[in-house]
Amino acid sequence: MLTPLSVRFIYAIAYIVLAPFIGGLLEGIGRKISARMQRRVGPPLLQPFYDISKLLKKKRSQVTRAQGFLLTSYMLLIIFTGAMLFFGTDMLMCFLMLSTAALFLYLAGCVTTSPYSSLGAQRELIQEMAYEPAILLTALGFYLAVGSFDVETIYNSPVSPIMIIPGFFVAFVFILTIKMRKSPFDESTSHHPHQELVKGLTSEMSGRNLAIFNVTEWYETVFLLAVVFLFIKNSSAPLVSGLVGIGVVLLTYFLEILIDNTSARVHWERMLTLTWAVTLCSCGVNLLVLMIVR
Repeated sequence: MLTPLSVRFIYAIAYIVLAPFIGGLLEGIGRKISARMQRRVGPPLLQPFYDISKLLKKKRSQVTRAQGFLLTSYMLLIIFTGAMLFFGTDMLMCFLMLSTAALFLYLAGCVTTSPYSSLGAQRELIQEMAYEPAILLTALGFYLAVGSFDVETIYNSPVSPIMIIPGFFVAFVFILTIKMRKSPFDESTSHHPHQELVKGLTSEMSGRNLAIFNVTEWYETVFLLAVVFLFIKNSSAPLVSGLVGIGVVLLTYFLEILIDNTSARVHWERMLTLTWAVTLCSCGVNLLVLMIVR
């Protein structure tokens, strides 16, 4: 019979093994949906995996060895962060690890001599300044809802946290546009040719290094969507809340695709202002209500 500790280990290992496949599949679905929105047929559903396979087969080429080391560190930290979340450890520690991983990505863009890569790295740092308050306040929100930072306690909460902290949920979903690199907040890099900075941070990444970056983004996407799921899940109605949680996760991902296809990139100052305004207003009002009610 499996012990609770064994189950937690299984969840963590499942994330490490399955997250890149789920993340890649979500990207493939996103490309298909984007193509339909633009009245195109779009690439095959498994195109992201074909792209990674092609990148790994390319001759190894890198501007500097430091970039490969930094990108590998970035990937390992994201994987470790997600494994910690699925293992049920401290959420605040998970978010701090996530911020540390972002620093390694910033450094990976800085170590090259390319002005486009350096500009993308600077914008990546600005993006981190924009979303970091919402990330940390999300951890605080979960603590206010269940009285603990422990992910397992949050997962087994008798009431869905979103019922207590809807403002924190709004702030977190808002910054997902930045974390998932979608318009209008795809400041550091973009896949859209009409933007003034198409590649930016990834300008000097190719072959294995670019594959590492893309796979790491898949890991991070699954991690972020898992946090969205935690807002909905409760132990009073585990099956119903679980299904609703999956529905909210898919709806959130679709919303990000819709915003990406209907918005043009804004200036970084506007991104920073909007993000902080939404974060402070939604979380502030929610916190004020909690103080009055309690």
